Amino acid sequence: MVPSKYDFGLPAWTPRPLEPASNPTTPAKVELGRYLFYDTRLSRDGSKSCASCHEQARAFTDGLARSAGVTGDLTHRNAMSLANVAYFPVLTWSNPLLKHLEQQALVPLLGQEPVELGLAGMDEDVNRRLSEEPLYQRLFPKAFPEVRGQMSMATIVRALSAFERTIISVRSPYDRYRYEGDVGAVSDAVIRGEALFFSERAECHHCHNGLNFADTVLHERNRAGEIAFHNTGLYNLDGKGAYPADNSGIMEITGRPDDMGRFRAPSLRNVAVTAPYMHDGSIETLDGVLDHYAAGGRTIKTGAYAGVGHDNPLKSSFVPGFTLTVGERADLLAFLNALTDEQFLHDPRFSNPWLAAKDKHR
Repeated sequence: MVPSKYDFGLPAWTPRPLEPASNPTTPAKVELGRYLFYDTRLSRDGSKSCASCHEQARAFTDGLARSAGVTGDLTHRNAMSLANVAYFPVLTWSNPLLKHLEQQALVPLLGQEPVELGLAGMDEDVNRRLSEEPLYQRLFPKAFPEVRGQMSMATIVRALSAFERTIISVRSPYDRYRYEGDVGAVSDAVIRGEALFFSERAECHHCHNGLNFADTVLHERNRAGEIAFHNTGLYNLDGKGAYPADNSGIMEITGRPDDMGRFRAPSLRNVAVTAPYMHDGSIETLDGVLDHYAAGGRTIKTGAYAGVGHDNPLKSSFVPGFTLTVGERADLLAFLNALTDEQFLHDPRFSNPWLAAKDKHR
């Protein structure tokens, strides 16, 4: 991975993302990738696009616990935000092997367990669909002159990845306050909430810190990031740390029992608009998330998932639990809300270009 030379329009304090040397970000690729991201022709039956599960107004999530693919199959996990995805050293909730967007894009496009966009075995049909679009007849050659504008799954994935690397959120009120010195950008409650968030008492910052409010980031000034996964005591089905069989974390990849329930810490940028929360979307509100961490793990009293998460023997030591006064809870929520980047949520650079194209030709 090398520092990108693309002009992302970032503030001076923001480091440049890294990108594969084999797929440098260019304006032509970004433009093409944006059209492809919103194109329902990139699904088996023409009913869904990448944007179906990654809506800009929700910080590129979809508001659902789990998302339905073209066959009705539900994804195993909650749709993660794509905000600042260019900075993550590993992608998705619990696959330490997926480290590049060019790899990850193939999962929703071609994956079969579950089926998402359902394009496995449909390369020729997809190429035919796209080749019939006059816009693509112009954009593919501009983006990929080295292969004479070839329309293929390889060039589709490279264009999608280029666009997704530009989806960067760094202009929240907290950013303006902390990195740009705008003391009027946040309230006193936000400042108090920040102090609590980064205290050893609450422990939040151990898994949510730095540029992305996550474990670690990769960029031009940090090219070797730690890849960490955590068990937060969300479940404890058998008293021995078990999670639901279809959602047991990186143990599904590593096979190690100690990896039961370990998932990647998501970014907290724009967290106020990305409900529901946790890897399976099982907590509906930020208040509920605070309840979970304050208790040092979730207690489920009845049903198939009953158990006391606080007593999960595999739980991270960073989730001991804590007590909040009413005022402290309000301050912490104020801080989390200050991570919402309204400019990002409405930035036309990331919006559906097909709508603008239709308006232009009316």
